[in-house]
Amino acid sequence: MASQKDKKRNFRKMSYRVVQLANSKNRSKLHKKDQIWLKENFYKNIGWDNVINLYQKIEEFIGNYHIEELTLEELFIEADRIGNKYLTNQEIKEYNQSLSKEVNEVGEEIDKQYPDTEMEFIDFSQNTNIKYKNKRNQKTYKTVNF
Repeated sequence: MASQKDKKRNFRKMSYRVVQLANSKNRSKLHKKDQIWLKENFYKNIGWDNVINLYQKIEEFIGNYHIEELTLEELFIEADRIGNKYLTNQEIKEYNQSLSKEVNEVGEEIDKQYPDTEMEFIDFSQNTNIKYKNKRNQKTYKTVNF
C-alpha cells in the first residue's frame, strides 16, 4: 500500500512548493490593482487547487501586460499569426501569393504616379569626408544625389 508521501503531485513539472514560490515572485510583478483583485476574489497561495488557479490567473494577467506593450504593427502580426492557425498551408500560400501580387501592382502604380527622377549613388569606400567615431569593424558610407 502506497503512502501519501510516495505520491508526489506535480503541476507543469513543478512541485507544490516551487509553484508557490513562482506565484509569490510573479504576483509581485503584477499591477497593484490586479493584486487587489486577486485578493478580493479569494485567490490564495495555499492548497493545490488554489495554488494552481492562482498560477494560471497570474499567467493570464502577465500575458495581458505583454499585449498592452505591443505596438500597432506587432499587434497586426500577432493577429495574423493567430488567424493563420486556422488556415491550411495551401490557403496561407494562396493568400501570400495574392497579397504579393497586390503589393507589386500598388508599387508599380506608385512608380507611375511619382517617378524617381534623381539618381542615387552609394559610396561604400572607406574614405568619406565626414569622420565619425568608428566602432571596431563598423563600415560607413555616404549617399550622393545627382
